[in-house]
Amino acid sequence: MKKIFLAAILAAQVFTVSAQSQDTKPYEDKMNKIEAEFKTLETSFKVFSKKDPATLTDAEKHQIEELMSKADSLSSVQLETTLEIIKKFKATPFPAKYVANAMYDMSYDQLKEALDPTSGYYNDEVLKSAKAQLASLELRRPGIMFKDLTMNDMNDKQVKLSQWVGKGNYVLVDFWASWCGPCRQEMPNVVEAYNKFHAKGLEIVGVSFDNKKLSWTAAVEKLGMKWPQMSDLKGWQSAASAAYGIRSIPSNVLVDPQGKIVAVDLRGEDLQNTLAEIYK
Repeated sequence: MKKIFLAAILAAQVFTVSAQSQDTKPYEDKMNKIEAEFKTLETSFKVFSKKDPATLTDAEKHQIEELMSKADSLSSVQLETTLEIIKKFKATPFPAKYVANAMYDMSYDQLKEALDPTSGYYNDEVLKSAKAQLASLELRRPGIMFKDLTMNDMNDKQVKLSQWVGKGNYVLVDFWASWCGPCRQEMPNVVEAYNKFHAKGLEIVGVSFDNKKLSWTAAVEKLGMKWPQMSDLKGWQSAASAAYGIRSIPSNVLVDPQGKIVAVDLRGEDLQNTLAEIYK
């Protein structure tokens, strides 16, 4: 009787694994298709990433906008599918690699929920970077107060972030570098936001991850960045990296008039729409 009972349990386990495999295949197929489309977009985007944004033609700018729009759409589908996978297969190891792939598109709350220690995939080695990402987001999550930074401006004068933040206006603290291609691609959008909302009270403070002063200052002038700038010229060893958990750029934090972080990593239309709602 005991042998029969054990055989029944083993048979049930085999059936469960087989059923799970069948359940996961549609998700695997969908995610593989998304990855293939991302690679196609990446190949197309590389053609433009080596060019100076100031030399791009209108046609090239339109192509870049289309590529970025497609990439945003794919990211949205990938994130939505990842959240479905987490919900449906939380007790299994299956979601791990998808959480790792989507971690940079997840909000703090989404990533924290995804990295539930009780899940069946929490201890997977592939999630090491995702856990580090969550720890970095803890340092700049909405709801906490900003952390002050002391660096030099472009005239070698020591300045503090608190000279602008917490003084009664919304401040976008923008983390970037002259050597960062995606930063330079996004900068026209930041310039547009500044030109549109500065008169209404918005301030922007650029925090550069450069390590060469001439490259930093030349990029500020070329890209039309009219707002205050600061840097300790230490590259990835910048004090901003430790204070705000910055592990990739471009990145930013939007701070309210009292100095509390209200949003992070606003880009493209998200930046424009968030500021338009504030200053409507």
